[in-house]
Amino acid sequence: MSPSKLDSTASFGHEEASVSRSRSENGSADSLSLFHSEKAVEELLQQTPVAGMDEHLIEFSEALRTVAKALRRAAEGKASAQAEAAEWKRRYELERTRNIQMERKVSGNNNCEMLQRWWIRSSLDNAMGMLRIMLPCLFFWEVGKEQNKRMLEARMAERLSAETKGCIDCGRVKNSDNQLMQQNESTEHSEKICMNNGIWSHEVLCDRESDSNSNADLNNMMNKASFKLSWWCNGENGDQHKHDIVSFEKGDITTAERSSKQISLKWESDPQTVLILTKPNSVSVRILCIQMVRWLKEKKKLNVYVEPRVRTELLAESSNFNYVQTWKDDSEITHLHIKVDLVITLGGDGTVLWAASMFKGPVPPIVPFSLGSLGFMTPFHSEHFKECLDSVLRGPISITLRHRLLCRVVRDAAKNEYETEEPFLVLNEVTIDRGISSYLTNLECYCDNSFVTCVQGDGLILSTTSGSTAYSLAAGGSMVHPQVPGILFTPICPHSLSFRPLILPEHVTVRIVVPFNSRSPAWASFDGKDRKLLAAGDALLCSMAPWPVPTACQVDSTNDFLRSIHDGLHWNLRKTQSFDGPRET
Repeated sequence: MSPSKLDSTASFGHEEASVSRSRSENGSADSLSLFHSEKAVEELLQQTPVAGMDEHLIEFSEALRTVAKALRRAAEGKASAQAEAAEWKRRYELERTRNIQMERKVSGNNNCEMLQRWWIRSSLDNAMGMLRIMLPCLFFWEVGKEQNKRMLEARMAERLSAETKGCIDCGRVKNSDNQLMQQNESTEHSEKICMNNGIWSHEVLCDRESDSNSNADLNNMMNKASFKLSWWCNGENGDQHKHDIVSFEKGDITTAERSSKQISLKWESDPQTVLILTKPNSVSVRILCIQMVRWLKEKKKLNVYVEPRVRTELLAESSNFNYVQTWKDDSEITHLHIKVDLVITLGGDGTVLWAASMFKGPVPPIVPFSLGSLGFMTPFHSEHFKECLDSVLRGPISITLRHRLLCRVVRDAAKNEYETEEPFLVLNEVTIDRGISSYLTNLECYCDNSFVTCVQGDGLILSTTSGSTAYSLAAGGSMVHPQVPGILFTPICPHSLSFRPLILPEHVTVRIVVPFNSRSPAWASFDGKDRKLLAAGDALLCSMAPWPVPTACQVDSTNDFLRSIHDGLHWNLRKTQSFDGPRET
């Protein structure tokens, strides 16, 4: 090799070495492997040219590759460290917020204890002070009572004088007084029902938020059917009776069985309004809907609500269906639970899911008729709809309270976990998957404040027990009775042989977080719709919703559940072993 070529090669080597040294100064100057690589390059450059220069050039190129690898590792390590530091900072902020809230609670408890001690020390002074306060109050109460008595006597005198004069308005006064007495009696009656049965009757149908249209809603509530929920068993002497969960007997702690009774719905007043929801694009459903609407109006004298699409179809069939009512916009849907006493679905499980999604709060009892494919939640047959509805309207009926999940998305930019988007209510499941990405889903899962696991696979399913026979079952989850309160934690194609499904209690809050080192975002879907993108740092919070979906049973919840898995899935269907053959002697 000529000296000119050697000089050019040496100069090229010096340039590469200077570039590598400048990169190392900007990247990770403390790397020991990078220091050895640079030292090796300098030693090679300081050697004099010899006959075997080709071998030295090969070693020189390998040294340069080593330097490049070291720089690349340093850059990757720096990016990973930055992502990990951001994640720990976010966790620190969340933990700091929780600690501040706990300190406020503890300080509040300490203040209560201090006030309690002070109250005990000065009980006599407090008693005297209370007497000083109560005596004027009692005095003014007696004065007000005397004034009310005088006003009542004056009203009675005016009424008597009006009667003597033949006044017609006397009847109106009586009617108003009777209405007030009826309202007070109904209020006291509803309070007695709620306190005696333990399960709030109107909690299923009434929310506690104020309305702008309070007068219209009050009129609808006065016309609304009332009912009560109670535990039901087969006879008074049946073996299904209520027990205490934990009992203490002779110093031993024993756990007794929970109540195994079914839930029964008994109407306190006759239902007056029915909502019918149908599966679209079905001729058989349309024919059945026409027959059912006509029968409910003519025979049962009920008010019938349908969807706007169905009302248009009924009016196209005949103008005699103009008595059928509907709503104009989505704002009226939020008040349907105040107007409707009963919901009837004509379709499959998808129609039941659609009916549940219409009610963002309390849900009226649902009577589902089977006109779909499998029918895990539709026990009633359409051929005998008159007998079924007559039995339901007469009552009592056995119902299944199907729990729902309340899901909230918390973005990374949120200051705390209370700054969420509009919540979703799901009856079957919420699914977190990788969407169109080809990378594995990376999800960090927490149960309350405890770390559960990191999901690496196609995704994760959080399901209710009613949805245990849906997507969760296809992903390897267990089938669970719908009356069992719990949250199913089922992975989708996990990249691990030991990742098995879990069933968590109903009182926990599950938090799914997309970490900052995830290669791709995740997607969440709620009952198969309403897809939401979850970017790095975003979280999904899932807990049990306070508003279940009450569905009517043909027999009872256990019988209907076992029948559905036998008929729909052919569960454990096998030919019986032949009785003839070898036997044990």
